[in-house]
Amino acid sequence: MKRVMLFSVLLVVFLAACEQNDEVSNVDSVFEGGSQGVVAEFEPFGVEESGVFTIFDTENFPIEIVLRNLGEEDILPGNVNITLKGINTNDFTGIVSRELTNDETIEKISEFNPQGDEEIIDFTPVEDARYKLNVTGFFQPDIFALVDFNYKTHVVIPNVCYKEDPTDESICDVQGNKAVFVSSAPVTVTSVTEDIAGRGIIVLSIIVSNVGGGRVTLPDTDFDTRFDQIAFTMETDSADWECRSGGRENQARLVNGQATITCRLREPLEEETLFTKQVELTLKYKYQDIIQQTIRIRESLE
Repeated sequence: MKRVMLFSVLLVVFLAACEQNDEVSNVDSVFEGGSQGVVAEFEPFGVEESGVFTIFDTENFPIEIVLRNLGEEDILPGNVNITLKGINTNDFTGIVSRELTNDETIEKISEFNPQGDEEIIDFTPVEDARYKLNVTGFFQPDIFALVDFNYKTHVVIPNVCYKEDPTDESICDVQGNKAVFVSSAPVTVTSVTEDIAGRGIIVLSIIVSNVGGGRVTLPDTDFDTRFDQIAFTMETDSADWECRSGGRENQARLVNGQATITCRLREPLEEETLFTKQVELTLKYKYQDIIQQTIRIRESLE
């Protein structure tokens, strides 16, 4: 009889835990999610020969890059900067500039636009490029493009526990891992933990990761070869929170691709405060990717 009663108690506890977990897991994310932002690719240069785009030195060819916004932040005109590298543009006709920006708004992915928008950046809009120098046999350069863009990652923590008395076990848990929703972007949040730092003071520890493989720096600043860095802003009751990383307020340096942002309430909660609330944070940065394409310029037989 005692075993039956014990089993019944354990079953009730288990079911209650499952219901609580289901409540969190059944909350729909407000984002599509993912780890991509702006993706750039060279358009085909010509005919492929043994896996390499091959052009005769008497032929003209386009230099175009397609930008696709696969993240969840609109790209405004002029927010993407593309710089050609690896070739001396003065050795070619038809290249209007080695550095161009996007002309149009490139819309983010969404429920109604799952593929996102794209724009083609044309470095040879008047006439296609042609190599001006003499070629013996063939010349096979690697063309690179540095792609810089200002971007944002939107972070939603749907159930932060505002609890003045940490000994109260009802309503919500003021200590432990929290569910987090993150917009698709190359810099993301991998985990959020809530804790207490004294009676009525709650703290959020937010782990940020660069998952895109590129470089990242503060918006509208130059890249630093020593470290990556981002800016961040608490969007919910910003005057009530103090957010720091490594001793710096509203900025973080990434070490080995990661940083921890710590946000804590500036003032203790009033007595008997007990509720849950959605908290939102925005990460702001400039991101840089590099793309590469090999071409072969073959000596003409003419």
